[in-house]
Amino acid sequence: MDEAFAEIRVWHVPQNVPGSAHPYKCSLAYIMAGECVLRYDNEAGKGDHRHFGDVEEPYRFSTPEELIADFWRDIDQ
Repeated sequence: MDEAFAEIRVWHVPQNVPGSAHPYKCSLAYIMAGECVLRYDNEAGKGDHRHFGDVEEPYRFSTPEELIADFWRDIDQ
């Protein structure tokens, strides 16, 4: 049986992460059978983006609540 879990971390930071237009640092990951299959994050210089398997694409951040909803929606699909 495959084990799967989600880790969600969103925290308010004093300054925007370079490349992001909001005051949040985000790291959301879905791990299945020991492998990260979905991740949303914002790295300095890269801004907000999503990893789905080996594909990385920009993500348009609006609110922390919408980010979390989008993450769960991707997991459900």
